[in-house]
Amino acid sequence: MHHLAGHPHIVRLRAAYEDSQAVHLAMDLASGGELFDRIVKRGRYTERDAAAAARTVVEVVQHCHSMGVVHRDLKPENWLLADSSEGAALKATDFGLSAFFREGQVFSDIVGSAFYVAPEVLRRSYGPQADLWSCGVMLYILLSGVPPFYATTEQGIFEQVIRGPLDLESPPWPHVSAPAKDAVRRLLVRDPRKRATAVEILAHPWLREGGVAAETPLVPEVLTRLRGFAGMNKLKREALRLVASNLPADEIRGLREMFEAIDADGSGTVTAEELRQALERKGGAIPREELERLVALVDADASGCIAYDEWLAATLHQGRLEQGDALLRAFQALDADGSGFLTPQELRAALRSAEGPAKGLGPEDDEELKRVLAEADKDGDGRVSYAEFCAMFLDDEANAAAAARSGKAAKATAS
Repeated sequence: MHHLAGHPHIVRLRAAYEDSQAVHLAMDLASGGELFDRIVKRGRYTERDAAAAARTVVEVVQHCHSMGVVHRDLKPENWLLADSSEGAALKATDFGLSAFFREGQVFSDIVGSAFYVAPEVLRRSYGPQADLWSCGVMLYILLSGVPPFYATTEQGIFEQVIRGPLDLESPPWPHVSAPAKDAVRRLLVRDPRKRATAVEILAHPWLREGGVAAETPLVPEVLTRLRGFAGMNKLKREALRLVASNLPADEIRGLREMFEAIDADGSGTVTAEELRQALERKGGAIPREELERLVALVDADASGCIAYDEWLAATLHQGRLEQGDALLRAFQALDADGSGFLTPQELRAALRSAEGPAKGLGPEDDEELKRVLAEADKDGDGRVSYAEFCAMFLDDEANAAAAARSGKAAKATAS
């Protein structure tokens, strides 16, 4: 960090002190929060905003590479705002995994964060171009709100990074400009020799200063999550509700703040109209028919609006189900008799909870029960085991089995 000092977009290391217990690093204070938090607070977010943020990120990478430094851990959490002002400078931080490199040097140690790691890092043969892949992942997230290569486990993510398809067709990509998508493609090239360098991507028509990046608003992540929640079966929605109800307050603070911002009249609930206005402010216009359908699916108690606990379940990222013993706790809450299986009677109770007490179960819910059993009951015994319950959420069978074993071990330890 001393070596890189002087760049306006890198946090400066002021001094280092050592006592008998620790080394203390005194650095510039960056009090404005993380880059993505600022984007959410700004509300309206455009391609031009994404291009400006990405340009700063790549400029820092260019500076590092020109100084013979590879960062190796570029991710949104490592980009901070200097202060809370509107024009605050973006600052790169956390150089704990960075290293000096010589021209042509090849690294072999696997470092970095799963979503952002380059395929050549996983193959244990890489150089500074790995940082440009991470820039591409960040740009993809800036434009779409989700990572380009996703799975429910770290190993699954690695497999997607190495051979998974790059999706630039699903929503919101039809609304993203061709030059923006071209910039993403230039960075997310698996062969580092063909991947754009920092200098090359900074000259790209979309990314360069005064380039062609449009002011068209992008679809906000909250709408993506609401749509994903609406597409789940009722058992999955109920499991998410149970997980959300047990999360610590600090883990869901951002979702609470979003809810309170949307709840314009402070009623403690969000109406369809309040949600429509909030999405429009963020550039996520939605047809009224779809909006009403989403609200109806999220509105478990049939009150006509979305309560906070309903909002939390719908907007919580499904990845939270894989953390700790979240799936185990949800399963135990549904397994009323503690038998280790979800019987048809318990599944009916879960579907009733997901549908809301005011709605109850009708004939169509017999069909829903059949759909849940068809999806989850792999051995056809008419009930759902914990392993089958895990498999319903985790695509990879081996990882689902591992989660089930881990959950059973946790249950045994608790007993």
